[in-house]
Amino acid sequence: MKIGIISDSHDNIPAIESSVNIFNERCVDFVIHLGDIVAPFCFDALDKLNMEFVGVFGNNDGEWLYLEEKARNRLHKPPYEIELDGKSFVLMHEPFGIEKLAKEYDYCLYGHLHIVDIRKTERGHIINPGELCGYLTKKKTLVILDTTKNETELITV
Repeated sequence: MKIGIISDSHDNIPAIESSVNIFNERCVDFVIHLGDIVAPFCFDALDKLNMEFVGVFGNNDGEWLYLEEKARNRLHKPPYEIELDGKSFVLMHEPFGIEKLAKEYDYCLYGHLHIVDIRKTERGHIINPGELCGYLTKKKTLVILDTTKNETELITV
């Protein structure tokens, strides 16, 4: 299974649209957003995904009620557990307890720090795709995870 992973898009609509295009062109099976979408209008772009989407709230997400409405129950309070392709995932924005969680889950995904962090663990991976917005690092990045091969691909948008 191919899973697209993004975080910290911070209302950067062109970057969100580019990530949607990449995910659609690469035929990923599922997309995960790890928080800081920020405004509900970002779902105008995210709704163009050709696959399922799930995400968690970040510390900068405003208007939680309208975000929930626009997300149609696809955004959750972190940490959020999900199983995909027979693998266990924990999704969070801030990496609280990430090392301990890496022993309990196949994949621990987080955002918040705006830096890429891709590490293999005894069980799977810890993944932060970096920032999609590019505001702090000047790099707009995302990750595609292949759960069948247990491989990650870092893509600059």
